[in-house]
Amino acid sequence: MTSAATDQKATARLRRRDRVVAAAVLVAIWMLLWGVVSWANLISGLLVAAVVLTVFPLPPVTFSGHLRPPAFLYLAGRFVFDLVVASVQLAVLAFRFGHRPRSAIIRVPLRVPSDLVLTLTGEAISLVPGSLVVDTDQSSTTLYIHVIGVADRAAVEKFRHEVYETEARIVRAIGSDAEIAMLAQRPPAGKGKLT
Repeated sequence: MTSAATDQKATARLRRRDRVVAAAVLVAIWMLLWGVVSWANLISGLLVAAVVLTVFPLPPVTFSGHLRPPAFLYLAGRFVFDLVVASVQLAVLAFRFGHRPRSAIIRVPLRVPSDLVLTLTGEAISLVPGSLVVDTDQSSTTLYIHVIGVADRAAVEKFRHEVYETEARIVRAIGSDAEIAMLAQRPPAGKGKLT
């Protein structure tokens, strides 16, 4: 077998793997949006993923990493924990009569320049109550996040730190060795505007 044939076979294998990863992510997002884990949601999620990947071809998002099951389980467990804690905090904030909560739009430039990491970090942040990604800058892998219940600059920096922790958990669960090494970089300076 020639070198060109071997390269084509490897490229086809990587393309299939990327489509399987994209389908799995779409199904996971579908199930999270419905909020119920059921066979009907799994099957409908698979159908939606097949339609999206077939009818609306997206630019290839390469998955150059490795799935690390212990880190992935930690990512999932921490996500559920953050979901519960944020729900309780938001409920307490909603029932504080006479208190007008402050909000902020926070700029968070991520350390890992990957479309997949940008997307997954944005989804994870938006699914937790009290925060919502309002814009992204793909060229600089920056998230702009609206956050409710931030009292001062210290709260802004605390939230920005939580976003970097979410990014790190995602990269450690599915990233490449080179992406994991990027996590050692000091996070870029961000900005937040209190309202």
